[in-house]
Amino acid sequence: MPLPGAVEMPIRVATWNVNSVRQRIDLLLTWLKECQPDIVCLQEIKCVDEAFPRLEIEALGYNVVTHGQKTFNGVALLSKLRFDETKSGLAGDDEDSHARFLEGVVTLKHGVLRIACLYLPNGNPVGTEKYPYKLKWMSRLLEYSKERLKTEEPLILAGDFNVIPHARDVHNPAAWTEDALFKTETRESFQSLLGLGLTDALRAVTDEPGLYTFWDYQAGAWQKNHGLRIDHLLLSPQASDRLANVGIDSYVRAWEKPSDHVPVWADLDLEAA
Repeated sequence: MPLPGAVEMPIRVATWNVNSVRQRIDLLLTWLKECQPDIVCLQEIKCVDEAFPRLEIEALGYNVVTHGQKTFNGVALLSKLRFDETKSGLAGDDEDSHARFLEGVVTLKHGVLRIACLYLPNGNPVGTEKYPYKLKWMSRLLEYSKERLKTEEPLILAGDFNVIPHARDVHNPAAWTEDALFKTETRESFQSLLGLGLTDALRAVTDEPGLYTFWDYQAGAWQKNHGLRIDHLLLSPQASDRLANVGIDSYVRAWEKPSDHVPVWADLDLEAA
C-alpha cells in the first residue's frame, strides 16, 4: 500500500504479538529474513529476559532489548540501528508490575526516532477489575504521548493495543459491542490518542474494511477471515509526514503453529545516521 511519491531505502518499523517468542522463534527468524525490518516491536514474549532467544536474533544483525516477565506479557525491541537509550515501564502507576512497555531511541541522519513498544491490557471480563485497569493504562499512555509530542521528534507507538478502533476493523461488530476491545469507552480513549495529533498508519493509506491483524485459534476464524484489527502503529506528525508504505503480513497466520496475530509494518522516509 505505497503512498504516492514514496522514496527508496526507507526505514521499516514493524510490530508483532508473537504469543510466546520461544514457541515462535523459527517463524520469527524466517519472517525477519523475508521482511527485513529495521526495527521490530514484539509483544507477549512470555519469558524472562534471560530466557529470550537473543543469540539467534543477534546473529541476523539486530540489537536486542527486552522487558520480560515469566509466563505472561513481556515486550522486546529489535533494531539494526544501535539504541542510544532504552527505558522500560510506563509512568503513572508505581505498583503496576506488568511488563507491557519498552521505549527505545535511535539516532538518524537528521535527529532521532523514538519507538514505544506496548502491549495494552485486554480488559476482559469487563465486569472485573481488568477493565478499569485497561482504561487507566490508556490514560497513562495518553499522558506519556502528550509529553513526548511536545518534543516534536519522530515518535511511533507500536504494538498490540487490544483496541478495535472502528466497525470496519472487525468481522462482526454487533458481537463485540460489550467486549473490552470494542466498548465505547475503549474506542474513545483510542480516539483521544489520535486527537493529540497521532496518525493510525494503516488508515493514512486506506479506509478498506476487513484488514485484520488477529484471528482467534477457535472456530476456524482464520479460514473464514473472522478477524480483528487490534495491532497498530501510531505516528507523530514528524513521523507520519515521512510515511511511505504500510503493510500487514497476513500470510504469516497460515504458517504452521502460528501466533494468532500477524506483523504490521510501516516504511518511513527517515535516513539512518
